[in-house]
Amino acid sequence: MAAEKSLEPTTLEKILGFANRRFGAREEIPITPTDTVFVAGLGRFGSAVCATLVDLGIEVMGIDIDERLVDKWVDVIPHLRVADATDAATLKQLGVQQFDVCVVGIGTAIEASVLTTAALSDAGAPVIWAKAMTPEHGRILERVGAHNLVYPEIEMGERVARIVSGSVIDFFELDDDFVMAEIEAPAFLVGKALAEAQLRERYNVSVVCIKPRGGTYTYVTPHTVPRRGSLVVVAGPTASVQKLTDDAKR
Repeated sequence: MAAEKSLEPTTLEKILGFANRRFGAREEIPITPTDTVFVAGLGRFGSAVCATLVDLGIEVMGIDIDERLVDKWVDVIPHLRVADATDAATLKQLGVQQFDVCVVGIGTAIEASVLTTAALSDAGAPVIWAKAMTPEHGRILERVGAHNLVYPEIEMGERVARIVSGSVIDFFELDDDFVMAEIEAPAFLVGKALAEAQLRERYNVSVVCIKPRGGTYTYVTPHTVPRRGSLVVVAGPTASVQKLTDDAKR
């Protein structure tokens, strides 16, 4: 088990913000490093939740019916099981009723996510967070036992829409929560060396390349100075790029 890190008591909503996503929870659930979390489903969402919690020193168990997914994460997540999350008896044997919080990381397989949520409820899980794909899906999850809902795809779609409707000229999603955006160099960047602008420190984004007005794209260095009318390509987490583009419009 990972050693506990110094972590102020926070909320699961904040802990699960591994991608700076908003989760739309109706209530906050106190979580401390001594609490335990059970995660059903080791796809992109569930595995990211597990890995983040492990990194924060929080005890977590993850399960999936797919042995390949369990093998994939065995070196990152200490406590993993190959198990059927839709079987209440199996969940009870795994002791889900003793975990402080249970997270249903299954989303796209809607039937499995509903059955897993119901099975967790039947097995006595005290608090259940479930990933929902749509509001209709979320309402069903609530009816079968989910206490809080997570809408990562909807939130991500809203963020992407806000980015591309702003000062972005072109946009490319590299991963679930990592993007590249082409924008006109914002006023606060014009005339400053990139090292001086400190975009990494201020926004958690990096300038990948630059195109001077009338020129072609080229690599950047810490000494590159964007001029008015230059285009820059920035890369970073979606929320970070969103903040940069929002500030660029001001």
